[in-house]
Amino acid sequence: MLNTARPEFCCLNTPTGSLWTEAGGRLKLSTVPQASHTPSATLSAALPNSDQGESPDDVALRVTQGNSSKLCQEPGLEGAQGSAQGVAWQASWQRATGEAPAASSHISVPSGPWQTTQGAPGCPPPSPCSRGIPRTMDSLGYNCFVDREKMDAAIQDLGPKELSCTELQELKQLARQGYWARSYALRAKVYQRLIRDIPCRTVTPDASVYSDIVGKIVGKHSSSSLPLPEFVDNTQVPSYCLNARGEGAVRKILLCIANQFPDISFCPALPAVVALLLHYSLDEAECFEKACRILACNEPGRKLVDQSFLAFESSCMTFGDLVNKYCQAAHKLMVAVSEDVLQVYADWQRWLFGELPLSHLARVFDVFLVEGYKVLYRVALALLRFFHKARAGQPPEPDSVRQDIRAFVRDIAKTVSPEKLLEKAFAIRLFSRKEIQLLQMANEKALKQKGITVKQKSVSLAKRQFVHLAVHADNFHSEIVSVKEMRDIWSWVPERFALCQPLLLFSSLQHGYSLTRFYFQCEGHEPTLLLIKTTQKEVCGAYLSTDWRERNKFGGKLGFFGTGECFVFRLQPEVQRYEWVVIKHPELTKAPLMPPETTPTPAVSTEPADRLSPFLSARHFNLPSKTESLFMAGGSDCLIIGGGGGQALFIDGDLNRGRTGHCDTFNNQALCSENFLVAAVEAWGFQDPDIQAHGQ
Repeated sequence: MLNTARPEFCCLNTPTGSLWTEAGGRLKLSTVPQASHTPSATLSAALPNSDQGESPDDVALRVTQGNSSKLCQEPGLEGAQGSAQGVAWQASWQRATGEAPAASSHISVPSGPWQTTQGAPGCPPPSPCSRGIPRTMDSLGYNCFVDREKMDAAIQDLGPKELSCTELQELKQLARQGYWARSYALRAKVYQRLIRDIPCRTVTPDASVYSDIVGKIVGKHSSSSLPLPEFVDNTQVPSYCLNARGEGAVRKILLCIANQFPDISFCPALPAVVALLLHYSLDEAECFEKACRILACNEPGRKLVDQSFLAFESSCMTFGDLVNKYCQAAHKLMVAVSEDVLQVYADWQRWLFGELPLSHLARVFDVFLVEGYKVLYRVALALLRFFHKARAGQPPEPDSVRQDIRAFVRDIAKTVSPEKLLEKAFAIRLFSRKEIQLLQMANEKALKQKGITVKQKSVSLAKRQFVHLAVHADNFHSEIVSVKEMRDIWSWVPERFALCQPLLLFSSLQHGYSLTRFYFQCEGHEPTLLLIKTTQKEVCGAYLSTDWRERNKFGGKLGFFGTGECFVFRLQPEVQRYEWVVIKHPELTKAPLMPPETTPTPAVSTEPADRLSPFLSARHFNLPSKTESLFMAGGSDCLIIGGGGGQALFIDGDLNRGRTGHCDTFNNQALCSENFLVAAVEAWGFQDPDIQAHGQ
């Protein structure tokens, strides 16, 4: 809910003027008649004191933009004459206008940034554009950084001028519906309030800090020639509807952010975020403060912007996992046309913060500020779905798929409206926020284990290139699947394990047809891949998330274990994968068992096999029955994959006979002939390529 604790209000620059007020405990933005802009009109502005970094020249220039010759000065000063400070203001006014101020001029700069003078309660003040440079504001209320023609073409200002709501759920619906999307003034105020309500570190840089440091950092350099901070990773500043001054201002703000946040090491999305915020800020300093609050968010479990290479890379892997589960057709295309699919998915933030036009990005950002990071995943998945649909029958060339997706997103306004994009995004029924956090933590842990925590041009690129070359003809041999088939399977596994190479743990042709030997060879490895070939040359199998050693916890009885990352598949006679039924039918789960305020934290496993995370553990969900979470079980006389109403796979203790059928856990069809004879069984583990190289 928007914070209504502060009673102050501020004039906003619209053709009619706008006021934030409180009515019955509800935050309300309403319009007031516009004051006459005559030379004698009194102008009031929500401005900081001069001792917060605003020079006399700035105030004088701001007022002259409104063609006013009647100024207001700080309370306690009797006009522009009579003191050294008054002389300074008088000189500034004369430099700005070419004439001396009238003797009756009374200058009053309010004591706080959200106060207005009583003389003109509805007067729209000229807006500042930056601390320390002249500011202009056109008749539509755009600041001096916005290209009016571009802005009018991108987003027409036709929307409502007031917003009144008390509940977060109501605000979420209004954001999704685009309630404030067509009102420049209303969106600017909503952004200001939403960002102000973000819980931040105790010491978070604000507008006054920007005023203090910008001159020292920028110096006499031209804004357009300023270098960008290293953490943007050579990302260009998107112009959107900014003019040349606006693009230069973004560079200044980014350099000041780098000065105040030395811990940020990798944040390629920040230039786009700052550029967007500048469209809806009174000046550079306010934009700087908004960006700082987003970066300094310290609410437990709430992430707004990735600020390190580890966080960015794990987000890319998490996005890849979500594509794998929710956009399987698009994922199949990406795997087919790209040598390294993770390189394609590494662009997902660039699609949003860089390629997406302002009309679409602003709508996404509206919802993002209310609902959080998960919205970004939703929209990126929707973009990939739209791209796949648009390219149906016209697969991109392997060396151009990344550029093709970027070009599609840049031109998306030609085919997909912002409303249609969000509609598609929210039609995707994603994991809960808690489960996505767990997946993100699992991916981060996998990267840390492999030493991938910072971007190094020589090392990290080589490791990334290696991800999807793990199954190589020179180091892979199986009696059941080909190199191509194994690569297809590898494209299905979670991204954190796609970093590994396949390691043969058990082969019935080498180790014999013994379930006991199978367990012995597999124990201590997590996850594992089970492959089965029948005497009819059918091939099926399962990805198993949990160490087979877990079966010993049941005291010799047959008990199920594992997580929702398990899946079953068949390769011959046709390829088909079946995942946990809850992924495609989340309505089966009522609500997470974890309280909403609980933030999952990595737990130290007491088991010999240290799990990466409890991601998709059945205990996180209120399932109507346990039949939807029977993943894997093993006893001395049989091995079972999938249960509830049947078994996806059943193999006897001699690894000789088996059967398959529908089960509730995977909602699958038979994976091969219902009753079959086993020709070969293999179990594969996932080995870190660095460990293998070290061993050699």
